[in-house]
Amino acid sequence: MEFGFGDADEAFRREARQWLEEHLVGRFAAAAGRGGPGSEHEGAPERRAWERELGFGGWIGLGWDRDGYGNRVATLTQQVVWAEEYARVRAPGRYGHIGENLLAPTLLAYGSDEQRGRFLPPVARGEELWCQGYSEPGAGSDLASLRTAAARDGDGRWRVTGQKVWTSLAHEADWCFVLARTQAGSRRHHGLSFLLVPMDQPGRVEVRPIRQLTGTSEFNEVFFDGAVAEDVVGGEGNGWRVAMGLLAFERGVSTLTQQIGFQEELRAVVRTADATGALRDPVVADQVVRLWAELRTMRWNALRTLGGAAGDGAAGAPSVAKLLWGGWHQRLGALALRVRGAGAAVGPADWTPDAPYELDEQQRLFLFSRADTVYGGSDEIQRTIIAERVLGLPKEALS
Repeated sequence: MEFGFGDADEAFRREARQWLEEHLVGRFAAAAGRGGPGSEHEGAPERRAWERELGFGGWIGLGWDRDGYGNRVATLTQQVVWAEEYARVRAPGRYGHIGENLLAPTLLAYGSDEQRGRFLPPVARGEELWCQGYSEPGAGSDLASLRTAAARDGDGRWRVTGQKVWTSLAHEADWCFVLARTQAGSRRHHGLSFLLVPMDQPGRVEVRPIRQLTGTSEFNEVFFDGAVAEDVVGGEGNGWRVAMGLLAFERGVSTLTQQIGFQEELRAVVRTADATGALRDPVVADQVVRLWAELRTMRWNALRTLGGAAGDGAAGAPSVAKLLWGGWHQRLGALALRVRGAGAAVGPADWTPDAPYELDEQQRLFLFSRADTVYGGSDEIQRTIIAERVLGLPKEALS
C-alpha cells in the first residue's frame, strides 16, 4: 500500500496552514480547542460563525467530487492534510460535521441532481446545519426496529410522526435527515425511507435536551408530530440501503482528525502522569506504551482503508475502526483519572449543590468516553457486522 504525501500535497499543506494562521484569530482563536466530545456547548456563537468563515474560504466539502456546489476540489491525500492541519492548531470543534461528512456524501451517492443542488451549497457555505434522526427509544443499535412513521398527506408531502433520541446538535440544526417507516405494516429493514425534514416547524418538531453525566447537553430528544418533509433520498422504501451507506461514510477521513485529537489527549495524560510520579509505576508505564502503540496502529489501519488496501475486509473496515477506537478511548479515560489519584474524583473547591458543576478536561474525558462503545453502533453490532459480512458466519436468528 502506498499512502504518501507528494509535492502537491505539501504545497496544499502550506496553503492550509497559512489560511488557518491568518483566520484563527480574535474571537475564533478564543474558541480554539472548544467544542469537542463532552464540550460541544462551548463557544457556540463563535463556532457557528467559524463555519461560515470556513465556507467563505472554500474549506468545507473537500471530499466532494462534483463541481458547482461551492467547495474546492482536493485529492484524498489533501483531505488528510487538511484534517491534520486543522487538528494540529486545535481549531474549533465543527458544527457542520454532520452536514459535510454524513449528509453530503450520501446525497452525492444516492440523491437527485435537484437535491444536491438545493442542499449541498448551503452546507459548503457553512450556512445550514444538520442533525441525524436515527436512534429511538428501543431502537438504538438495533436500528431496524424503529417506529417513527411517515405517510403522504393530501398534497403529496410526507407527514412524520415519532420520536428520535441521542440526536447531536438538534437544538442548533436547521435540518434533520430522518429514517422513518413509510410502508404501513412493514418490519425490520423493509419499508423504510430516508427523509429530509426542516427543523423550524413550531408545534410539529420539539427538541428536548438530555442532561449527561458530564453535566452538559449535546444530545437531545426530538419529537415529530406531523412534521412536513418533501424530500426522500434514494427512493421510497430504500431507506435502509441509504442509511447503511451513510454509516460507512462516517468512518472516512474524519477518523484521522479524531485520532489526532486522541494523540493530544494521550500527551496530556502522560504529562500528568509524569508530574504526579505515576509514570514511575511500571503498570502505568506499560499502559501508556500500549495506548501509544494502539493509536499508531489505528492510524495505519485508517490510512490503509483510505488507500483502498482493505481487500476482502472492506465491508467490515468501518466496524473494525469503530471497535478499535471505542475501547481505546475508554481505556485512556480510565488512565487519565488513575494517574491523578483520588483527587481526580473531586470537583472545584467552590462548588455548591445549587450550581452547575464544572469538569476539567480529563474528568470530562473519563465520563464522556463511557459511551464510546455504545454510540455510533455498539461493539456488539460491529462484531455482528464483521461476523456476517466479512467472515460469512450464519446470521443471528430473529426472535
